[in-house]
This record gives sequence, C-alpha cells and structure tokens, in this order.
Amino acid sequence: MHESKKQLNIDAITLASFIYICFIESTILKPTYKNITGIVLLTILAYYTWLMEKIIVMYIPLKPDTGFLQLKQAYLHIDFWRVAFYTHVFTSLFALLTGFTQFSKLLLAARPMLHRKLGYLYVINVLFITGPAGLIISFYAYGGLSSRIGFIVLSLLWIYFTAMALYKALKKDFNSHRAFMIRSYALTLSAITLRVWKVVFAEFTNLGPMDRYRIIAWLGWTLNLLIAEFIIALLLKRKSIFKNYFSAR
Repeated sequence: MHESKKQLNIDAITLASFIYICFIESTILKPTYKNITGIVLLTILAYYTWLMEKIIVMYIPLKPDTGFLQLKQAYLHIDFWRVAFYTHVFTSLFALLTGFTQFSKLLLAARPMLHRKLGYLYVINVLFITGPAGLIISFYAYGGLSSRIGFIVLSLLWIYFTAMALYKALKKDFNSHRAFMIRSYALTLSAITLRVWKVVFAEFTNLGPMDRYRIIAWLGWTLNLLIAEFIIALLLKRKSIFKNYFSAR
C-alpha cells in the first residue's frame, strides 16, 4: 500500500511538471498556428514520456520476472546483458527528458546556457551510456535475425546522428546541428513509438507475437526517421524562402 501511494506521488509530480512546462509555453508564446501546433505536439510528447516513466519504474526494485524480462529469461544469467539492459532502461528515460527540453522555445529564449547544458547531457548519455547499452542488447533482440538487425541499425544510427550533432555544434554549423539533433531525437522517440505500434498491431491485426515484433523492430523507428527528414526539409525550405525574401529587398 505504501509503495503504491509512493508511486502515485511520483506519477503526479512527473505529470504535473510536464503540464506546467506546456502551460508556461502556451501563456508566453504568441497564439500563432505554428506555436499552437508546437504546444500540442509538446503536450503529446509529455504525456507519452510520462507513460514511459511509469513503465520504467516497474523495474524498481530489480526483479527478474518484471515486464519485458519475462521474455528474456534465457539471457538473465549473462552478466553484461543484464547490466546493459538495466542501464538502457533507466538511462533512456533521461534521454527522453533531456531531449524533451531541447524543443522548448521558452527554455532556449530564457535560459540558453541551461538549454546547452541539457543538450550536452543528452549527447553524453546517448554516446557513452544508453546508446552502447542499447546496441549490446540489440544482439539478443526478440524476433530472430530480422529483429536483431533492425535494432542494431537503430542503435548505430542513433549513436551516429548524435555524434554528428555534437560535431556540427563544435564546428558552429548550427543548421546541420539542428538537423542531426532532430534525427537523433526521432530515434530516441522509438522507445515510445515501438510500444504504440505494439498496441496497434495487437488490437487491429491477427498477426502472431513473433511476426508483430519483426515488423515493429523496423517500423518503430523508420517511420520516425522519415518524419524527421520531412521536418528537416520543411525547415530548410522555410529558411531558404526567408533568406531569398531579404536578399531580394
């Protein structure tokens, strides 16, 4: 009973924090179509990040038969897999949260130094902690060879895009930095979209668990990446129009 009450308090604080950020954004930014769309997307992102927090908290305390581990009993005796799994589970939430802050216009305008520091924390986490941990467990992915290749490619691209985002920032090429950060965070969001697709396929298809997982192992992040490329193309087009407008004057 005590643990249940404690969990409810954690959930309430986390959700309230996300709602507060989105509320502040909505009250300070001008009510343009672009800003309203951004706030709606930010709210949706906050909600699913909160759901991820609920899933991750299930693994505290460390139990060998919790959640996804029920499918991984054959690997629990492998020490480096077990360490990589728990590392990835707990630090992936940190990647979601720090990445979440990078899309706050309010934070960028009011606290640019904090925005930058949180960005560096995101990069360090993905490059040296949760990214490598995710790559390790990818070799043991459920669903056979197809799923394993899908998750290995996802992990390698996630690390590569994040490394390139850092490299471009150090080179002061902030347009390219932004593009690579969008790609990187799109893959970070696969932690959420994988689970969304699992529910969709379970509810609306007759595919077996193994077949569903093989599809989701690719669909869960490739669609994210396509959307990211679409967003980057729109940003580049808008920037080009803006530049041509002023150069013509």
